[in-house]
Amino acid sequence: MTGAYTSDAPHRGRVRYLMVFMLFAATTVNYADRASLSIVGPAMQSQLHVDAITLGYIFSAFGWAYVIAQLPGGWLLDRFGSRAVYAGSILLWSLFTLLQGMTGLLTGGLLVAALFTLRLLVGFAEAPAFPGNSRIVAAWFPGGERATAAAIFNSAQYFATVMFAPVMGWLTNRFGWESVFVFLGGTGIVLFVAWMKTVYAPSRHPRVRRAELDYIAAGGGLIDMDRGRGAPQPLRWDHLKLLLSRRMLIGIYIGQYCVGVLTYFFLTWFPVYLVEQRGMSILKAGIVIILPALCGFAGGVLGGVASDALLRQGVSISLARKAPIVAGMLLSTSMIICNYVQANWIVVLIMSLAFFGKGLGSLGWAVVADTGPKEMTGLYGALFNTFGNIGAITTPIVIGYLVAATGSFAAALVYVGVNALLAVIAYTWIAGPFERVQVKEPAGN
Repeated sequence: MTGAYTSDAPHRGRVRYLMVFMLFAATTVNYADRASLSIVGPAMQSQLHVDAITLGYIFSAFGWAYVIAQLPGGWLLDRFGSRAVYAGSILLWSLFTLLQGMTGLLTGGLLVAALFTLRLLVGFAEAPAFPGNSRIVAAWFPGGERATAAAIFNSAQYFATVMFAPVMGWLTNRFGWESVFVFLGGTGIVLFVAWMKTVYAPSRHPRVRRAELDYIAAGGGLIDMDRGRGAPQPLRWDHLKLLLSRRMLIGIYIGQYCVGVLTYFFLTWFPVYLVEQRGMSILKAGIVIILPALCGFAGGVLGGVASDALLRQGVSISLARKAPIVAGMLLSTSMIICNYVQANWIVVLIMSLAFFGKGLGSLGWAVVADTGPKEMTGLYGALFNTFGNIGAITTPIVIGYLVAATGSFAAALVYVGVNALLAVIAYTWIAGPFERVQVKEPAGN
């Protein structure tokens, strides 16, 4: 890769860095909303007198809606562009989160039903976010910077824990679990205002320089992705068939599902594991999980930087992306060792290593930006995210049943670790070499 693409001259401009910062901020708030129920879960479980299975189903409510809404969300992104659809997503998920703080006025089964319904609505509202992240990265970043950009926004899932978990733990302890949702909803509304003032398509941004646009385009950035958006058109079956029939894409989907299992263990049951299995208080658990979250964040950024560095050294796109994925997922299996140690500080260190590996191997969105057909980046990203977030449904429920049946989290940790191994198989043996999928339009189009 030579020419205008190889260096980043100071005069070129760096508006694309502002874009990835906004993606990082949006994803941080996004994941704080998702993780909020896990932080307040023990207090809520005590107040509502629900068992592990019921709590698992409440945890899963977000996942059901999030998965169902992925394809419509991707379609909206492809037809109306990233900026407007993403902004609407932020505003809606923030309002629904805020309303969860009002459910404390209810009691018993009505409270459970209201929480489940609002978690469903948050899932619907957040559906365009990650496909939107992928589209914005594909539009704003050349290939040699794409994995780093994707890793930065993806690592926000860990930063969300670092930034918000202690605050949520303190709010729960001081003011009750309802205050957490009021706080997060208000934060999201502030984010919405900032988004509308800063985020635009590359060719429409008021501060971008021509030199930066040329640099992005020379490296394969899709700077005109959102130009000429018109009225919505129906989803095309031939496009879906293409995206569901390629072996490479099937391997990527399976791999992302397995990574999703790790993600949703961390977002749902991990704090409960620390409280119920390891005897920590809610406040202490909210503080303790900072270390695994920091390690996940560091692993996520390192994975993207290392992958892009390999790519710039002339390594193939497949090896550059797969090397961190394989190494990271193998490290994630270390969480199974927690079943054989007693000291809590050792458990925290092992989980920190596991989540460092999970972050290191979470390059799926960079792979999407590298392999997606340019005509349907939103639809492809939504389909990828659909498979990945089936784990948001299965993981809370499966672990809830395992904990209820065995009285411990031992089997749950094995379940999560095995999925990390399956991710390695999917991204390597099943997917095969990575390359961008080309769309062949029917004759006469």
